[in-house]
Amino acid sequence: MAAVSAQLKEEVAALQGELAKLATSQAEMDRLRSEEKEAFTASSAELDKGLTGIKLALKVLNEYYAKDGKAHEAAEGAGSGIIGLLEVCEADFSRNLAQVTSEEDHAVAEYEQSTKDNEIDKTAKVQDVKYKSKESKSLDKTIGELTADRSGVQAELDAVLEYLSKIESECIAKAETYATRKERREGEIAGLKSALTTLETETSLVQQRASHHALRGGMALERA
Repeated sequence: MAAVSAQLKEEVAALQGELAKLATSQAEMDRLRSEEKEAFTASSAELDKGLTGIKLALKVLNEYYAKDGKAHEAAEGAGSGIIGLLEVCEADFSRNLAQVTSEEDHAVAEYEQSTKDNEIDKTAKVQDVKYKSKESKSLDKTIGELTADRSGVQAELDAVLEYLSKIESECIAKAETYATRKERREGEIAGLKSALTTLETETSLVQQRASHHALRGGMALERA
């Protein structure tokens, strides 16, 4: 349980690191999107303004040269050239405006999809962190309870073992070691030898006394 709890804590730390990176990445995406949007707004406004001016100029020129008059007929060639140039500019402006609009739409779609993916990833990681943190805390609580229980049981076991040891020392005969047996035998032999020596000495004294009495008795008979 302690190993599982430690593993869960490591996983939570890793997830929190990933969440921090995800937040940094999203903040950078938001900043770039804001800059891109500002650039598009300014660029599209300029292109739209230019396109509106070109269309207005074409309208004015077309209406002017559409009127009858020799002055118009004399300048018709030059007018056609100007109108043609303006039409080319109109086409370029329209194409550029369509391109930047398409690029903006594509950038917005990518940003929204990436933001959505990040949000899903963030939600999953946050839930994972909550679950793993809760599981780790639960394990730590159980470990604390089991540790306390084990300490109590260990204390009881130590007391029982101590009591058992005392009973065994009082009730169970301990086997003698070789050294103890040897020492005991040598003590017994020494005691026997001492007793034998004493016995021999006392026997010798008794015999000497008996001989002395016998000798004295013989001498008394001779005198008689």
